Amino acid sequence: MKRFLRLAPFALLLPAVASASVVWKGDFETGNTSQWDREQSVSSSRLQVVSSPVRQGRYALKSIVRQGDDPINASGNRNELLYLSHEPSGSEYFYKWSTLFPSSFPRSSKWQIFTQWHHTGLNGSPPLEFYIVDDQMRLRAGGSSGKIVYTAPLKRGQWNDFVMHVKWSSDPKVGFVELYHNGKLAMPKVKVATQFSGQRNYLKLGLYRDASIAPEGVVFHDGFTVATKLEDVMPPVVATPAPAPTPTPEPTTPATGTPAPVVTAPGEAPASEQPAPIAQTPSVPGDGSPGTGGIIPEDPMLAGMTPAAGCGASSTGGTPLLVAAALAVVALLGRRKQAPAPVRARRSRMPRR
Repeated sequence: MKRFLRLAPFALLLPAVASASVVWKGDFETGNTSQWDREQSVSSSRLQVVSSPVRQGRYALKSIVRQGDDPINASGNRNELLYLSHEPSGSEYFYKWSTLFPSSFPRSSKWQIFTQWHHTGLNGSPPLEFYIVDDQMRLRAGGSSGKIVYTAPLKRGQWNDFVMHVKWSSDPKVGFVELYHNGKLAMPKVKVATQFSGQRNYLKLGLYRDASIAPEGVVFHDGFTVATKLEDVMPPVVATPAPAPTPTPEPTTPATGTPAPVVTAPGEAPASEQPAPIAQTPSVPGDGSPGTGGIIPEDPMLAGMTPAAGCGASSTGGTPLLVAAALAVVALLGRRKQAPAPVRARRSRMPRR
């Protein structure tokens, strides 16, 4: 029985854990890249976890690529992190992340990939990739001969918040992609093949670009989260407050349009000279205000002490207390004057010695 009671709190947590829709986070809040499975970089300095700029939390990823960075002896230059998600065919997920392109990000007519879901095969373009060409963001599905399903102008110096909803399938009648950009639905569901037949995908995040691009490229990524429900990756919509009511104008006289005069009672000061009303709140026992004894219930040294009702004198209760005190003094003096008489009577009956 004791063992069951010790385990009971953990049993209560099981339903919450089982129903959670967040399946993985790569948001760098560990202060390093340990959430990710591996990296492809020429140096640890090319994939830095930084504290500024960040989109959420305390940390973000800074990915740097210079011409000649080729850690895996393949085409192009890259420094990327990998998460071996290996989504099975028919699975459906929401992916959330944010990417910042600083003002120094180079413009080029060549491709620059910043997020991709690569296939388990070794060759060819991935079935789903986000990249930049000529200052235009593009989302393409189906590899090099696939379909560009979304485009948007590149805006430097500000965070791009992405939420992508994907159903993974090599069947274009089953698979789809849906995209939210900066909190708004940017692309409704598009039916398209999101996998190559017989293969699975894995995530790559960082920067991968054509080898002919010479200037240094830098991008920042933050907050990567994978979930099975939209509400766990999309911020709630904040309701717009209702507008303030329009104040009622002062009454005016029909003839001149000037404010109507304010009538005061005989002997009363004009309204402009009268003091403003003072907002008053009732004293609550224990709130430390006058009339309660100054006791604060939260103070453990005063626990259990409650001030007696009416223990404090108010501006209207002081006079009755003084009258009662005076009557008590008079009564006491009267008793003291009466006391000697009986004593003298007892002494007169006592025999003399």
